[in-house]
Amino acid sequence: MDETSVLVEVADGYRVLTLNRPDKLNSFTGAMHRALKGALEAAEADKACKAVLITGQGRGFCAGQDLADPEIQPQAGDTPDLGDTLEKNYNPLIRKLRALPFPVVCAVNGIAAGAGVSLALAADVTLAARSASFGQAFVKIGLVPDSGATALLPRLIGPARARAWAMTGETIKADMAENWGLVWKVVDDTDLLTEARTLCSRFAASSATGLDAIKRAFEHAADTSLDAQLDYERDEQRRLGRGRDYEEGVAAFMEKRKPVFGDRP
Repeated sequence: MDETSVLVEVADGYRVLTLNRPDKLNSFTGAMHRALKGALEAAEADKACKAVLITGQGRGFCAGQDLADPEIQPQAGDTPDLGDTLEKNYNPLIRKLRALPFPVVCAVNGIAAGAGVSLALAADVTLAARSASFGQAFVKIGLVPDSGATALLPRLIGPARARAWAMTGETIKADMAENWGLVWKVVDDTDLLTEARTLCSRFAASSATGLDAIKRAFEHAADTSLDAQLDYERDEQRRLGRGRDYEEGVAAFMEKRKPVFGDRP
């Protein structure tokens, strides 16, 4: 495994994972997928880790798949199996990000293209530098957006914008991405990592059970009716209301102090 393709920083209560192929705009290879998978698994195994921040080294966040990666080149006389690449690498990555028991923050510091956009979509909170841009150019090479983009984009920006963006293959700037709801907010380039780290520190001081439950609740709501979601919320409040974090949170409120929440259970 090329561990240098993803840099890992263990901070106080969270981890920073930096995609580290700046000369290739941090485009994905099989080796980088394996390094990122290992970094995410290590973060999940660390109960003191209550958030993960993903960003890119250099002038790009992630330009999608590196088409020159030897691992995706077909044998002589064969045609490429792009579905196999998704099945082995991208689909497990998106599923892992959505299933992690803590928030994933993406700081998009430059170009995000193809699966790089999907990586940002799969995060719980995405910040973008003012100079960042987002591209969905699959149509230009006769492909369909993948890595969850056709499911996540309509939820975030609406079906009309999602279809038009995918079919035109245009690149949009950060301000438009914010206006559409593709990202939470845009910040000045020099403030991007500071803002993202501050957010992760805030999550690190928050209730881990509460953050995980919020993440699950929104996932559940995406595929259910309002009536079923009302029942889900009732059951979750019943469960959480019997937990230690609720007890500590209420006690801190009554005593006019900051709550002290522990590590993830």
